[in-house]
Amino acid sequence: MKLLSNKRGEGYIDVVVLVLAVMLCIALVVKVLPVFIAKSQLDTYAAELAREAEIVGRVGSETTERAAQLQTQTGLHPTISWSRTGQIQINEEVTVTLQTTVNIGLFGSFGSFPIVLTAKGTGKSEVFWK
Repeated sequence: MKLLSNKRGEGYIDVVVLVLAVMLCIALVVKVLPVFIAKSQLDTYAAELAREAEIVGRVGSETTERAAQLQTQTGLHPTISWSRTGQIQINEEVTVTLQTTVNIGLFGSFGSFPIVLTAKGTGKSEVFWK
């Protein structure tokens, strides 16, 4: 009976379980945080493209060049769709929609699943076309 009442090693098991739980939480944060960063970058990407269309007053070569620059800067390669193309008259609205897929791999290929991120940017043309 004396053998069962001895509890000297009980604290070690509690510490091991606590450390394991903390490490799993840190691993989860490390895998999920890049998704939030990618969403933030995608929102900025959409705002920058919309702003470029506002400044030049059209969706064309300038917006394509800006998209290429943003792809280089962010490393994102989203699908880009515009509400309209060509010249946009002053004060007319244009919307750009970006969509990309980010993969969350919690434990390698096991527990891995894709998440579709979408961002929209809207602006009004600042150019008067005669």
